[in-house]
Amino acid sequence: MASKQEIRSEETKRAILTAAADLFATRGFDMVSIREIAKAAGCSHTTLYIYFKDKEALLHHLSKEPLQSLALQMEETLSKQGRTPEEILREISSQFIHFCLRNRTMYTLFFMINASRIDVEEPEKELQSLRNQLFGLLRQAVRRCLPTEIEEEKALAYARVYFYTLHGIVGTYTHSEEPLDSLMERLAPTFALSVDVFLAGSQKIMNRE
Repeated sequence: MASKQEIRSEETKRAILTAAADLFATRGFDMVSIREIAKAAGCSHTTLYIYFKDKEALLHHLSKEPLQSLALQMEETLSKQGRTPEEILREISSQFIHFCLRNRTMYTLFFMINASRIDVEEPEKELQSLRNQLFGLLRQAVRRCLPTEIEEEKALAYARVYFYTLHGIVGTYTHSEEPLDSLMERLAPTFALSVDVFLAGSQKIMNRE
């Protein structure tokens, strides 16, 4: 059984994370100071530093579990048997879009803040590793939809284009106040069409080459 001190410590940690998430989402990561987070959490900034060494550590802690959960979901979809590559790409795309719109207030934090290249195998920051892992899973799904003889450099370029397309879709609705279920139901045909357009466009370009 946890002691009173351990319970208070966990409550303080949760309060800090909640305050950081709210402030980052409403004001932006770069505009919020450690002192402001501590004040919103009801503790001193020295107390905050006991749990998190800096804002980067807070960002990582807020992002790690959700992104790992999304990666696991995408990995399970990739491993499904009896599905065409196109069906798997559609499902993974829907999972990614659903995740981003469900977490729309945190979307920029999860994917954009202090981001670096998505195709680097060993980025310096652990959070970027998670982001790159997600891109790698999507890249696998895209690669399966392309001819086996296509050069890997071109396959990577197609995966990048598709990844940016998904982010463009998400970015259009990150500030929407429409409930998630309603938004997904209303836009599901559009999301599905975006996959078809990408695949058709890719095939046309490859045929032309």
